[in-house]
Amino acid sequence: MSTSLANLNMNQTSATQGTGIDVTSIVDQIIYSEQASERIWQQQQASLATQAASLNFLNSGVQALQTALFSLTDLTGSFSSQTVSSSQPSIVAASVQSGAANGVHSLVVQNLATVSSYYTDPVTSSSTTLDSGTISVGVGTTSHDITIDSSNNTLDQLAAYINSQDYGVQASVINDASGARLALVSKTSGAAGDLNVTANSSGLNFHKSAAGVDAQFTVDGVPLTSGTNTVTSAIPNVTLNLLTAAPSTPVTLTIAANTAAVTQAINNFVSAYNSVMTAVNSQFKTDANSSAGPLASNSALRSLQSSLLSDATFSIAGNNGIVNLASLGVDMANDGTLSVDTTKLNDALTNHFADVQTFFQSVSADGFATNVKNNLNGLVGPTSGLLALNLNENSSNQKMLTQMINDFEDRLTLRRQLLTTQYSQVDTMLRQYPLMVQQIQAQINSISSLGK
Repeated sequence: MSTSLANLNMNQTSATQGTGIDVTSIVDQIIYSEQASERIWQQQQASLATQAASLNFLNSGVQALQTALFSLTDLTGSFSSQTVSSSQPSIVAASVQSGAANGVHSLVVQNLATVSSYYTDPVTSSSTTLDSGTISVGVGTTSHDITIDSSNNTLDQLAAYINSQDYGVQASVINDASGARLALVSKTSGAAGDLNVTANSSGLNFHKSAAGVDAQFTVDGVPLTSGTNTVTSAIPNVTLNLLTAAPSTPVTLTIAANTAAVTQAINNFVSAYNSVMTAVNSQFKTDANSSAGPLASNSALRSLQSSLLSDATFSIAGNNGIVNLASLGVDMANDGTLSVDTTKLNDALTNHFADVQTFFQSVSADGFATNVKNNLNGLVGPTSGLLALNLNENSSNQKMLTQMINDFEDRLTLRRQLLTTQYSQVDTMLRQYPLMVQQIQAQINSISSLGK
């Protein structure tokens, strides 16, 4: 009986040319097919990450809006800021601290406070030996005896000695073409620091170059004195700097609310508000040139938009017509953003400053400050704020998907190992196939030859 490969349903050509398989490619294709659900999770994860970025941006924007609002509603904020102006800043300058009473004051500066000083006749040099003796220097009502001996008998040594003592006097050595002089300057201005050399047996000749006198001035006709030219007690919470004596020139000081600071605070609030509203609007764009944002279907975004619009249109009753932002010159456009009418705002601050302050700072249940602060807290509160809750939920979902993906990848790793083992065995068999065919063919040929 004749037996051949064809009788065994095997192709000799295929047998002699048999090759293995691409195990990696086959396993990769199987794994990729099984990763369909994982790719969906990854897409969901990417979408959540994009949403989280948008939520964080909005959260930061609302927090910036809170900060801008605080400057308007804080009792020590922009509304408490004041300015003081001088009609003659070269004669009197001034600065104002919180709590000063607004008003106008008239000042006249008769004379400035001066610092007392002495100097000596010159000696040959600062190292010339001086005669021994005693100098009595009076500072105000206090006198100090200064003994000159071998330890301090030059001008350099004497100046150093005086400066080492707590006499209230600053000593220095002045040199010129005539020689060296000792100069004494009181550390206290005004009459309290007036210097006097009351006794002198040192051989040095002293001359008084300036007396210490108090500043004399009037505030609203009231005569006042001061030992210094910086006066803090004349007008409560106002510091006066007396610069020039001008007995015949009245100076007008005007203390008023700092409307520029309030204007800036309102503009900052509008800018922060518009930033958030623009970000919200961008999520809803669906025209031909743009697509809806990642939060378009998020209910928190609608709540945020509604809250902002409610805040911008909030109104109170009465208050001399300053009842809402529009009455201040802050108007709303069709897209919900705000703009400031500078002329109208300036008029409101100039003629209704107290009413504007009441509108922003009223702490009553129906006041702007309380209403808007509560709304913003409801959005960005760290534990119960709407945006915070959405961020927490988003984070939880991302963590859940990450865990699912990690678990799935662990199972796929085992699955890949199993498939690789199985298909490697098939590959080995296919690579051994030509040799097996040759062996079988040899056996068939041997059987065939025995039958002849």
